[in-house]
Amino acid sequence: MSKMLTADDFTQLPLLMWEKVFSKVKKAVVFMDDRCAEALHWSGGAAALLEAGARNVKQFSSFEACGENEPKAVFVVSTVLKGRTVDIIKDIISLSHFQYCVVFTAVPHSVHLFANNVSTEMEGNPVFDQFEEKLCEWMGNMNYTAEVMHSPVVFAPVSQQLIVAPAFAHLFPLLPPDLDSLNAKRPEKKRFGTLNDLNVHSLPVELQIEIKCLVSALNSMFEAAKMREESFAVGPMSRIIAGELANHNQAKNRRKTAPNKASIIFIDRTMDLTGVVGHHGDNLVEKILSVLSPLPGHVTDVQVDMLELTNVQRIPHFQNTVAPGCLAQTQ
Repeated sequence: MSKMLTADDFTQLPLLMWEKVFSKVKKAVVFMDDRCAEALHWSGGAAALLEAGARNVKQFSSFEACGENEPKAVFVVSTVLKGRTVDIIKDIISLSHFQYCVVFTAVPHSVHLFANNVSTEMEGNPVFDQFEEKLCEWMGNMNYTAEVMHSPVVFAPVSQQLIVAPAFAHLFPLLPPDLDSLNAKRPEKKRFGTLNDLNVHSLPVELQIEIKCLVSALNSMFEAAKMREESFAVGPMSRIIAGELANHNQAKNRRKTAPNKASIIFIDRTMDLTGVVGHHGDNLVEKILSVLSPLPGHVTDVQVDMLELTNVQRIPHFQNTVAPGCLAQTQ
């Protein structure tokens, strides 16, 4: 008999996704992009990496590098290992003296195949294997160690009942102008009448990748919770996402054996516009979020002025004397 999932277990799920990363950071300098950094911010922050043995945490940027006494690097990115992401990794390695590189991407191997126009199922993880070889090339020695793997580090546990996915903050429901721009690229007879007629294959490739990544991340969470879900969708975008989850290969296998049942409701926020754009909430959290400016690079947390708690004098037009506080608790 399986035990029921409690609210505590539910909040622990995003932390489980980070365990894989924490197990690899010992004696390493960690380079992390903003989206992953925001998810980590709600799951223990940089302190969790340092506790796991990391030597330093740096921004994922071509302007960062390491010294000769720092031979190990761990990269944590939210994107496909293509284009700009690859350029930045190459830049950092070229300017450093690494002998051991580990790359974590929040994008699963199946989506890497899709992004590279490969439609057939493949044994193993050939895209990741090829990238490992590239890493060794850039480090300057094929005998050095390189590892590339997937970990869906995209969820942030804000409270016991609420998990958000800041990495997908810009994934917005489809609107009538989107229908017009999609139809403009299609022959007259193959145009869509309404947003409800759209399917996932008719969307731009970048958007398909986002949706597939979200579905894969949700599946990972359901897998960790040993859950088989029944999905409901309200709105055209939600219907596409729920459809992708229903057809996801790993999800099909999971649903056959998972002991815990759950109902998942996908809702397009445009179906609920009055609630989303209203600033009439009478609770403290809503007031805090609407008055304070966001933490730089974040979409879910805000800057709390800590100057009041110090004896430091306030200087006009100069805000950054004391680092801001925030809502996320490290515990």
